[in-house]
Amino acid sequence: MLLIKNDIAADILIINDKIAQISESIPIPNTNNIQIIDASGLIVAPGLVDIHVHFREPGFEYKEDIQTGAAAAAAGGITTACCMPNTSPVADNEEIIKYIFDKANQLKKTEDLSLCSPPITVLPIGAVTVGQKGEELTDFAELKRAGAVALSDDGLPIKSDEIMRKALIVADKEGMLLISHCEEEEPMVKRDIKLAAETGTRVHIAHVSTAEAVETIRKAKAAGVKVTAETCPHYFSLTNEMTTQKGTNAKMSPPLRTQRDVEAIIEGLCDGTLDAIATDHAPHSQEEKAQQFDKAPNGIIGLETSLAVTLTYLYHTKKMKLNEIINLMSSNPAKLLGLNAGTLLIGGTADIVIFDPNEEWTVDPTTFKSKSRNTPFENMKLKGKIKYTISKGNVSEGRFS
Repeated sequence: MLLIKNDIAADILIINDKIAQISESIPIPNTNNIQIIDASGLIVAPGLVDIHVHFREPGFEYKEDIQTGAAAAAAGGITTACCMPNTSPVADNEEIIKYIFDKANQLKKTEDLSLCSPPITVLPIGAVTVGQKGEELTDFAELKRAGAVALSDDGLPIKSDEIMRKALIVADKEGMLLISHCEEEEPMVKRDIKLAAETGTRVHIAHVSTAEAVETIRKAKAAGVKVTAETCPHYFSLTNEMTTQKGTNAKMSPPLRTQRDVEAIIEGLCDGTLDAIATDHAPHSQEEKAQQFDKAPNGIIGLETSLAVTLTYLYHTKKMKLNEIINLMSSNPAKLLGLNAGTLLIGGTADIVIFDPNEEWTVDPTTFKSKSRNTPFENMKLKGKIKYTISKGNVSEGRFS
């Protein structure tokens, strides 16, 4: 039994993995088997839902694995994380999807303090095409039965219009969201929106980074196209000038853009053009990132900084309210994939994040729970400190407590 005492909104009583009661001044039950969290002055919110992460397992466990990725997610207040399929082997069949799903279900609170975290929910995303080669569709129905919650050829845009058209139609039939990775952003965004409009199907655009893409999506929504989109914290906080300071730790795809693009991304978040904030957590080894810029792999980590970056650049700049930010990082992404997450409801799963939105800290990647250190936010001061993450009723203290 767990009781969260909060003086801002209401107390929350948790029994096992469910929320049993939400009301003001819940009396402390007369039992020894109870943990009490004093959340006075803190924000108590639904656990964050990240629909775009790379946990690298199977095949690239030297960068990250499901256990360390989940620990890093919990440290950042994330209680549900959805893994992209660019593993080795690619998550394009029932066997690999089940492998990821089974590994996720084995997560436990480890005694290793460096990995001490509650067992968060980790969900696999299946590949759209076999081997992510863009040539032959995978068996969407099989992937769904195995536990895949969405479809994507992460990092490898589907070049064939006909394959993409067919993928949208079959995904719609199976009730699965197709996530489009538009690396050549503007022309691919326009193409995929056009195909979604022609077929009357849904499409979700990942990691939007340009002003032109935001405007294209805005116009498509106004025209009734079933398009949704996400962006990442680095696209509304950093510009391409950061690469001269941080080198390969600021190298990603799509790349960092101009200040004009940053401002457009923020506007898109504020007016509802962009539906969610996801991390695109992409860990790499220090040796890989130490290569020359043109040879180093794309990608940065973001699980342990995402909420703080968002609060620093959107809330503390008075561009967005706290509830709007929580919607973008919790309830909205859960709704996009139809997940049972992102809410605080009596009878619902006890997935909760407790944080101080005003506390300042300096990013030190050597303390991260992720295996990797490739972050452009190193040594930056951020505002917003995770105090507790509660996943399925299990509690861990925040990464920076």
